[in-house]
Amino acid sequence: MTVDCARRVLFHGVTGSGKTSAARAYAAVSGMPAFFADEDLGWLPGWESRAAEDQRRIAAGLVAQDRWVLDSAYSSWRDLVLDRAELIVFLDYPRWLSLGRLLRRTLHRVVSGELVCNGNRETLRRALARDSIIAWHFRSFSGKRRAIERIVADPSMPPVLAFSRPAHLGAWLAAGAPRPPSVRGA
Repeated sequence: MTVDCARRVLFHGVTGSGKTSAARAYAAVSGMPAFFADEDLGWLPGWESRAAEDQRRIAAGLVAQDRWVLDSAYSSWRDLVLDRAELIVFLDYPRWLSLGRLLRRTLHRVVSGELVCNGNRETLRRALARDSIIAWHFRSFSGKRRAIERIVADPSMPPVLAFSRPAHLGAWLAAGAPRPPSVRGA
């Protein structure tokens, strides 16, 4: 399987790494439909979490399609995605970078009142809450890194294309996302 013919692509990384922006950009370059974990599966209006069984059912329907780009895969339905993905694009950025991006994005959303997903907005109160996206970054960082490392090390998984710098990802996307020689499993 080569990158330039992958029809089902998962973007993966820690919270704040830029998965959604990268998936949107890749979908634009590739012409494939994009789906977003938080918006399409995870969150309902009022920041209500969609029931796990509903998320799994929706994920199964999305990944059953022939072509898709997905910006993340929650652990409760990641197996469904990995079974169908033909390429994983891993945003392997340092913690300081993903955390800095997350803090800037959250502050911007709080100040601007920008809609996040399904009519939800980030507020200062939400940003400082125990279950905030910032708190989630700290709680989930190590576990997400370990899960990604297991995927990268497992030869039965789809090919993995890892980017350690945003500039490298940007150059790849600007070039039309060609197949680089460093893809594991390609």
